[in-house]
Amino acid sequence: MKPPGISPTKTGNPSSAISEVLDGAGLDVDFYLESPKGEILVFHQRKSDGVHTVETEDGDYMFCFDNTFSTISEKVIFFELILDNMGEGELEDWKKYITGTDLLDMKLEDILESINNVKARLSKSLQIQTLLRAFEARDRNIQENNFDTVNFWSMVNLGVMVVVSAVQVYMLKSLFEDKRKSRT
Repeated sequence: MKPPGISPTKTGNPSSAISEVLDGAGLDVDFYLESPKGEILVFHQRKSDGVHTVETEDGDYMFCFDNTFSTISEKVIFFELILDNMGEGELEDWKKYITGTDLLDMKLEDILESINNVKARLSKSLQIQTLLRAFEARDRNIQENNFDTVNFWSMVNLGVMVVVSAVQVYMLKSLFEDKRKSRT
């Protein structure tokens, strides 16, 4: 039986799933990843973040973020699927149009290798920047919640101080008040 909220995704070879709970009570959620054969590859309960790398095969994978343990609060979740070997077929297509000597082909192979390295590193940099933005968003939400809490309790403290000072003034006045009835 498949739980509600599962989304299918096509995958290639090695892939990663990155998740981060950005906002919501407890900042935790259940996560699992299921293979095309129906095997549970990753299962974590009540985690606020995770990076899961699995060797994949062709087929439809399913992943699920489950918040049924917390029926009252909703969660905001950032997630990213990283498919490491995407787009390699595109790079091979242009090679059939190249003609020339073996030396030229060797140089082109070196250039292609350098371009692929740069592309892979830029892709990883983009993924890391996206992940850092998710961390920043979660931290900002926590900070804003803390700010609201501090402001609320500061106002409560201010109210208590005003009431206490009014009671003290009243008590001091009552101490110096003449309680005798004077006849004139």
